[in-house]
Amino acid sequence: MKGSHLFLCLFSMSCWLNLMPTAGNKIFHFGPCRVSMSMTEIRSGFTAIKANIQARDPIRTLSILSYPHSLHKVKSSDRCCITHHLFDFYVDKVFKHCKTEDSYVNRKISSIANSFLSVKRKLGQCHEQNKCMCGQESTEKFKQILANYEGLNVTSAAIKSLGELDILLDWMEKSR
Repeated sequence: MKGSHLFLCLFSMSCWLNLMPTAGNKIFHFGPCRVSMSMTEIRSGFTAIKANIQARDPIRTLSILSYPHSLHKVKSSDRCCITHHLFDFYVDKVFKHCKTEDSYVNRKISSIANSFLSVKRKLGQCHEQNKCMCGQESTEKFKQILANYEGLNVTSAAIKSLGELDILLDWMEKSR
């Protein structure tokens, strides 16, 4: 009997610790998925290179993420899906093509990419457990983002997408 109480206590403690964000981390709710991430770390890395990256963007009249209604008014049930797609998009397309001659900028990009990779894995687990369903609206919104990206050459599109990272971060924090 004592063993079962000890087990229950340890199990409860481990569940509680898993729900607690680590230092600097926040818990984000994307539909039914909960993801812990350090938004402060990502934002500080991006802020350090934002001016440099945006100065490299030759096309100022086009936006990839803020195309009308791309991230606006996403249903709560679709937030997990579109966030999952966006983290895949940034890890698989954007960060791979954002190399500069400035090693400081490259290190910051790498740090942000590593944070995104960690979140991508967490969202992928949720997606694999069928908690992260994709509705038609989120699928259409993501297709529009991809079309905007693919309308440019790879390097320009990657730089522009990285320069718009604050749009994604702001949206994530508002939907938190």
